[in-house]
Amino acid sequence: MKLLTLNCHSWQEENQIDKMKYLAEVIVQEGYDIIALQEVNQLIEDKIVCKDIRERNFSLILSDELKKYGVNYNFVWDYHHVGYDIFHEGTSILYKGEIDEHQSEFIGSSKDTKFWKSRKFSMISKEIEGERIDFYNCHLGWWNDPENSFQQQVDNLLEFANKRGNRYFLMGDFNNDANIRGEGYDYLIQKGLKDTYSHALEKDDGITVLGVIAGWEGKCSASKRIDFILTNRELEIKSSNVIFNSKNKDIISDHFGVAVETF
Repeated sequence: MKLLTLNCHSWQEENQIDKMKYLAEVIVQEGYDIIALQEVNQLIEDKIVCKDIRERNFSLILSDELKKYGVNYNFVWDYHHVGYDIFHEGTSILYKGEIDEHQSEFIGSSKDTKFWKSRKFSMISKEIEGERIDFYNCHLGWWNDPENSFQQQVDNLLEFANKRGNRYFLMGDFNNDANIRGEGYDYLIQKGLKDTYSHALEKDDGITVLGVIAGWEGKCSASKRIDFILTNRELEIKSSNVIFNSKNKDIISDHFGVAVETF
């Protein structure tokens, strides 16, 4: 099984269409089974195409681009909050074939879509090789943020996920550096989650963000590992590699992606 997570910073990148087309090209080359994208934006002013999806929804255009290669990925998109006064910002999960279930719920203390720190999880449930597996797309907040606690977000998420009793993967931008002790990353691991990066037989330095990006002003300015793929059960991990970092594919966002392959 091949998994990819990427905060794609959509419609905020220079040469955005070219970068989106390059993302589609790499997805086709690598053949990921599940793709979790964060900061998947659409313009508020655009016309609605279907339900809450608007014309320039990034995941809609990406899905159409993939079809040009003869590759069909379905997707779900969930709206979290307004971004920069002009976007509906959300998360998207792309997948092959059919799913058994899709759910999305607010986590943390805020359910106000006008507040940029409001957060949700997105989840799809899918049968793979006879096992029901849940895949969560996570774009969480910052450690000890008084406006929307990271700890509460994690607690709400894990309460939901653990009650279901399935194997699951948490994929996404967790906004907490794995190299800082006693904060969000350690909180996740103390909850019994396994970091696929730590368990991978093949891996690199894991760094997914260089320097300061939006939301990190006044915080750690060093290179960071804040994008993870975590799981709740032991699993043999063949590889965990950072992608779209100029060493492994071209840079297409202010975050690098994480690609994981299991045995």
